[in-house]
Amino acid sequence: MPFVDRVTIEVEAGRGGDGCISFRREKYVPRGGPDGGDGGDGGSVIVVAEPGVDTLAELVHRKHWKAKRGEHGRGAKCHGASAEDLVIRVPPGTLLVDAEGGFVLKDLNEAGASVVAARGGAGGKGNARFKTATNQAPREHTPGEPGERRRITFELKVIADVGLLGKPNAGKSTLLSRVSRARPEIADYPFTTKIPNLGIVQIDMDRSMVLADIPGLIEGAHAGAGLGHEFLRHVERTRVLIHLVEPSPTDGTDPVENYKAIRAELTQYDVDLADRPEVVAVSKGELPGAEEVRQRLADEIGREALIFSSVTGQGLNALMSRTYAVLEEARRAAAEQEAAATKPPL
Repeated sequence: MPFVDRVTIEVEAGRGGDGCISFRREKYVPRGGPDGGDGGDGGSVIVVAEPGVDTLAELVHRKHWKAKRGEHGRGAKCHGASAEDLVIRVPPGTLLVDAEGGFVLKDLNEAGASVVAARGGAGGKGNARFKTATNQAPREHTPGEPGERRRITFELKVIADVGLLGKPNAGKSTLLSRVSRARPEIADYPFTTKIPNLGIVQIDMDRSMVLADIPGLIEGAHAGAGLGHEFLRHVERTRVLIHLVEPSPTDGTDPVENYKAIRAELTQYDVDLADRPEVVAVSKGELPGAEEVRQRLADEIGREALIFSSVTGQGLNALMSRTYAVLEEARRAAAEQEAAATKPPL
């Protein structure tokens, strides 16, 4: 199944069933009366974030999702049955945006989260509802109400603890394949990765983290260059970033300048991303001159820069351990911030 992370569809809830006009007429029953039942409610369209669903591909080939309408009321005060809700299952991390109004309907950022995207219409009232002391034979009834209808854009933002960043061909996919069971496409040319790949890194028996390989970014990504927006929005969910720097880029560019370029793209796309905890590491540590690049990078950023090799395994454990420590610190800070925000005033 192809990976799809953005799609716009139209959803329409079911119309309510009409109320019924009916009168009781039975032999040996001298006094009849109105007995029209109410119509059933129309089905709603509900979107649910479900574990195990990892793409929006199911929505691509079905642009119109419509719930069933409620049944009409019948005589003998029989109410029409309400229609079942139509459930659309999407991956956790899906953002629902009203395509016409531009506002966010719901951020389904965790498994089990749901939202009523379009509410079903209420069923109409039968004439039994309108009987009064002065109106013994009412012929009024109400039709079912129409269901809500709207166009919705679904945007999937990959949920991961850690995101791998770097220029194309920096070694992100190879690293992911070495530290997890993920098997992304790997080749010796840029833009091998077209979609984000996820892998679970097991630090020890009790500690693990989810690592996402974000496709390679280029200058101008914040403005959409190289599908920049398609890639950058997946970074928003991560708590920590691992920024990989290739020591000897095939295009002859300077490694330190490449690091600065990606940092600039993050800042211009979203200032908050620039403040995200970051682990900087030089990849392909087996190459000549990699250590010199690491030292230059550390001097430039004024903090530690790691070095590793996915080929030899050098520095992989140190990189993952350091990343997990930064992740734990970020989690604690987020928990403290949330607790402070929910703490009642004195």
